[in-house]
Amino acid sequence: MADPLQVGMLGYGFMGRAHANAIARLPMFVPEAPATERHTLIGRDEAALSEAADRLGFEHTATDWRAVIDDVDVLYNLGPNHRHAEPSIAALNADTAVLCEKPLATTLADAEAMTEAADRATVPAGCGFNYRFLPAIQHAKELIDRGELGEIQQFRGRYLQDWLVDPEAPWTWRLDSDAAGSGALGDLGAHTIDLARFLIGDHTGGIDRITGQRQTFVDERPVYADDGETVTEYQPVTVDDAYTAEAVFANGATATFEASRVAAGHKNDHTITIHGTKGSLRFSLERLNELAVLTGDARGYETVLVTEETDPYLDAWWPPGHVLGWEHTAVHENAAFLSAVADETAFQPSFADGYAVQRVLDAIERADNTGEWVDLAAESVSGDT
Repeated sequence: MADPLQVGMLGYGFMGRAHANAIARLPMFVPEAPATERHTLIGRDEAALSEAADRLGFEHTATDWRAVIDDVDVLYNLGPNHRHAEPSIAALNADTAVLCEKPLATTLADAEAMTEAADRATVPAGCGFNYRFLPAIQHAKELIDRGELGEIQQFRGRYLQDWLVDPEAPWTWRLDSDAAGSGALGDLGAHTIDLARFLIGDHTGGIDRITGQRQTFVDERPVYADDGETVTEYQPVTVDDAYTAEAVFANGATATFEASRVAAGHKNDHTITIHGTKGSLRFSLERLNELAVLTGDARGYETVLVTEETDPYLDAWWPPGHVLGWEHTAVHENAAFLSAVADETAFQPSFADGYAVQRVLDAIERADNTGEWVDLAAESVSGDT
């Protein structure tokens, strides 16, 4: 029996909790997944780090990732975006597998360097596009790949949240371009662009050209004292609150992409619609167990509840109709990634996938700066958009 994979995790916020929970669930629900030990949790604040390690089940703590990468088999890089490149590259150079959150980096140059390190490494390097691991998204891909929608002509994707509607909502690192790279574009748009690539990329030839624009509605936001009420200062917002983009694929299909973090009434509304010559489908993350499908002679969409035992991943969970939640995406993602590490096989979404998405994000930024279309096909290495 193989030794348990030793896991190091950089970061213990939202995504740290999601991945630690997923790792803990694997023996119960996906027993064929490799055994793991939560070895070391990495952070900066020793007191908070110790409390988080106890809560998330890690045996050790460290305040410097450099002291950890040689002691673990896997590094989960869940830190702010500007901390993705250096630890991930160093870990891969040490032949430690890496699962890095999205977007892959803050800049295209860093994303390229990370992808080159992954290409040199003998271990898997994955990018955290967890929505690929939703049963409904997997079912959508099955329908598209079987030709149920015919030739793909249109993709429409939006990702709307409202946590920044209030102009007095607190400033965070996600509002700083140096730390985050971009705002709604990278934070939310990366997911939508990845789903477009995952679902229809093979059927459209990838994005040929794209244009777009970004908008910031609130130029500065408050920093609050520990009481959560007293404003100590205002910090500038140097990223976008919202973006829109239009794209054309190699086969002539068109796409619109949109995201906002100031869309009142939308908590986590990631909706995609795909139209082909024979049918259409629609998915919303706020109703993540459902897929709306129109095929054949149907006069309207049929809402399919994707909870049957024969649906992707569902044999591990509950009886039909007993729905899954957002957290299950991380369980499925971790099962696939850790299995790739143990089996020494490739994992997707890979750093190459993260880099391909980063190229599109970078092109939208350039289009916003120039007011022109960006010809990705002319710039591309075959297959990377």
